[in-house]
Amino acid sequence: MAETKTQNVSARNTKIGYVVSTSMKKTIVVKVDMQKAHRLYRRVIKRSSKFYAHDEKNTAHVGDVVLIEETRPLSRLKRWKLKDIIRRAALVPGEEKAAS
Repeated sequence: MAETKTQNVSARNTKIGYVVSTSMKKTIVVKVDMQKAHRLYRRVIKRSSKFYAHDEKNTAHVGDVVLIEETRPLSRLKRWKLKDIIRRAALVPGEEKAAS
């Protein structure tokens, strides 16, 4: 028989958004903007949703663009975890006070 190699392809849902809050321990709030055409008028509508994501090492900051991945329920609101930080924010909130 021929051997078949399976790839580790994740079937979990992923989203890209930006961090709007890091005030909780090990939790970030990610805002995801979506564009969708209206069913009747075919006009593009912007919608946004907020997702609570688990950030184990508190590495994300406000303004960062991040990739989040769906996971099992971790708390009442958290069903996502931080997968990767795509782009860092220009100014980190803690460092601008230190520079002044």
